Amino acid sequence: MIMSSGTHSTPGTPAPDPGLIDRLRAGLPADALLTDPDVTASYANDMASFCAAGTPAVVVLPRTVEQVQHVMRTATELRVPVVPQGARTGLSGAANASDGCVVLSLVKMDRIIEISPVDRIAVVEPGVVNAALSRAVGEHGLYYPPDPSSWETCTIGGNIGTASGGLCCVKYGVTAEYVLGLDVVLADGRLMSTGRRTAKGVAGYDLTRLFVGSEGSLGIVVRAILALKPQPPQQLVLAAEFGSTAAACDAVCRIMEGGHGPSLLELMDRTTIRAVNALAHMGLPETTEALLLAAFDTPDPAADLVAVGALCEAAGATQVVPAEDAAESELLLQARRLSLTALEAVKGTTMIDDVCVPRSRLADMLDGTERIADKYGLTIGVCAHAGDGNTHPTVCFDAADPDESRRARESFDEIMALGLELGGTITGEHGVGVLKKEWLARELGPVGLEMQRAVKAAFDPHHLLNPGKLF
Repeated sequence: MIMSSGTHSTPGTPAPDPGLIDRLRAGLPADALLTDPDVTASYANDMASFCAAGTPAVVVLPRTVEQVQHVMRTATELRVPVVPQGARTGLSGAANASDGCVVLSLVKMDRIIEISPVDRIAVVEPGVVNAALSRAVGEHGLYYPPDPSSWETCTIGGNIGTASGGLCCVKYGVTAEYVLGLDVVLADGRLMSTGRRTAKGVAGYDLTRLFVGSEGSLGIVVRAILALKPQPPQQLVLAAEFGSTAAACDAVCRIMEGGHGPSLLELMDRTTIRAVNALAHMGLPETTEALLLAAFDTPDPAADLVAVGALCEAAGATQVVPAEDAAESELLLQARRLSLTALEAVKGTTMIDDVCVPRSRLADMLDGTERIADKYGLTIGVCAHAGDGNTHPTVCFDAADPDESRRARESFDEIMALGLELGGTITGEHGVGVLKKEWLARELGPVGLEMQRAVKAAFDPHHLLNPGKLF
């Protein structure tokens, strides 16, 4: 990455406001300020398709809370929008720049400040990578459960901003359940602390939860107190093949109704299985319509797999294969982790939906998605956190084909409409960003939307923080 403290411009690209640059430079080290348009352009967007992105005036990479405060004070005084960013692995356009904005990239604030085995907490800066935190707390016999698919690169700040989930949510829950407290720089540069580091605490409104999932629209998270759990035993995984997605979803319902507590319950449809095989030659069973992966990290996981295997067979599984050891288990999980990458390779571009429905309607969601794929003549693979009803229908298309791109967008919208019809939500863990603004309004209704806008106005009266996102 090239870092520049000078101002440069290319034809058609407006030069940054020198007044803004001078004011920012007064409180920042030279290497924290990027103004070369070829460099700043690389910070314009996250990984979402069909999401507009503007041209930032400048990119700032602070290393301290005081530097973040300086940026926000300057932005408020000059009425310049600020777009906070992490690793930009998001899938909704929430980190996309707006024209003339300050992109505030927090990746350099990457310290793990404290790990307390007694209090079972970690105190971290927002730029800490999820996997780095997981490994660090693991050295203390502790476990930070939220594990998005991009966990090797995504940051804790980004996870908090989008309320991320992951493969283990069915047992351990999502990011919101692990954020105990936050330090937040508000739009005017003031520093506010929310929450606590204690195991219990109900003093006042829960502002901590309010910031989780707010996509940088209310303030800049500069420190987080995260709850940890004891490291669980090594999990074992079972793979079950089904002749229909309906049978696989029936197995999911039987497992949950039976009171079992899998650490993971994931589903891959036929399209996804074939895509993974094409990419990684893993030898997954392409004749099956759905592959269900169940894992347990209990003291006796083998016994749990036997019980769940019987439920899968009762639901119509054609084959049930329990892993014998951790290595076999990891091989099965690798196939699931490759799903989105493999589907992207089908056509080169994907739109990844994030519809979550009640578990009892999971089969309706998958069957409906297949009908939508047929209607639009598109490849749409579905992988899902089946245990909590969170599906990821992934529309594969050629971005260079205007007609195919149009059909991709229309199919994406129909999938979201289907999710709402089934009593679900438009996003289980990816957030709203730019991609789903219209759909958020539909889900919330006019009164809900009005109240959310009122909250936004209370924290950010000049609407400087991540403008154009959410609503």
